[in-house]
Amino acid sequence: MGSVKPSYIKNFAMDLLKTYEGSFGQDFEQNKLKVSEYTDIKNKTIRNRVAGYITRVLRHKGARRGEVEVDV
Repeated sequence: MGSVKPSYIKNFAMDLLKTYEGSFGQDFEQNKLKVSEYTDIKNKTIRNRVAGYITRVLRHKGARRGEVEVDV
């Protein structure tokens, strides 16, 4: 799979990031639960794509700031 995402996934993810600013992190599994909690998305594939894009954006922001990711 490539990293190109449809614009509706990006727009939805960015809206969630703006609305619930501090609740998402760099962990995909936690983001997946948060997306389920904050939205009414019934489709698992769409939920995972939104959570994956949020994870990707936050990891990219963390790398740009010089933060070190710690594997737990």
